[in-house]
Amino acid sequence: MKTRRQFLKGSLIAAGAVALSNSGQVFASAGGYPTGVFYTQANSGRWAKKVGSHAPKVSVKGSTVTILTAHPMSEKHYIVRHTLVSADGKVLGEKTFYPTDKTALSTYQLPQNAGTRFYATSFCNLHDFWITEFTV
Repeated sequence: MKTRRQFLKGSLIAAGAVALSNSGQVFASAGGYPTGVFYTQANSGRWAKKVGSHAPKVSVKGSTVTILTAHPMSEKHYIVRHTLVSADGKVLGEKTFYPTDKTALSTYQLPQNAGTRFYATSFCNLHDFWITEFTV
């Protein structure tokens, strides 16, 4: 369990570092996230067939953000974590999931003056770290 927690913390730190190193712009000027590290719907790399069940889906109602990863949850293959990150790299919310959870669904309240651009992340224990950018 310690190793998994260290990996998750490292993933969050990496996401924040990428965001800060690009002056609030997580996308690199070359057209996307680093290959083999982050995956998106548009840049699914080796996981092209996994987009529908791994890229986080975001819905916003007022200041409430809901993140859903439409992924089956089993002991061997499941979504481990969601995070909500602001454009400046601040983690606004996070939720850890377990194989026994029925769905990978999380809800967050946006703080006032949090900005307009955000990133929802989803980490699968087998298919890596996925990001969906959205604006409110």
